[in-house]
Amino acid sequence: MLFNFKLSTPAEGLVDITHEVSESVKESGVLEGICIVYCPHTTAAITINENADPDVQTDFIRGIDKVFPDLSIFKHAEGNSDAHLKSSAVGASETIIISGGKLLLGTWQDIYFCEFDGPRTRKFFVKVIGD
Repeated sequence: MLFNFKLSTPAEGLVDITHEVSESVKESGVLEGICIVYCPHTTAAITINENADPDVQTDFIRGIDKVFPDLSIFKHAEGNSDAHLKSSAVGASETIIISGGKLLLGTWQDIYFCEFDGPRTRKFFVKVIGD
């Protein structure tokens, strides 16, 4: 089954989408399989990271900004080359195992939509595949 979602994002940051993904798995009725979360944007991404301390999200953005700063040497006319680099480095998708009808995430893990060039209205897709 394929599910699609829209969300409003901040200028830059992580948006927790774990609930939407979990509800997709529940609605699908799949007990054993995989779930793919996919971002169809070239300046955004999907990641799995810690959910306990919100400072991890802040540090994630600070760290990726340091690794991929907005440089005057970039030629891309839209002026968001750093966002494209961040998107490619983090990745457009995550695959999560489904076991017992639930996402097999670690105790401290959640699924995040990463915005690198907002604010925007974005979308993401969830594909649930059972065996």
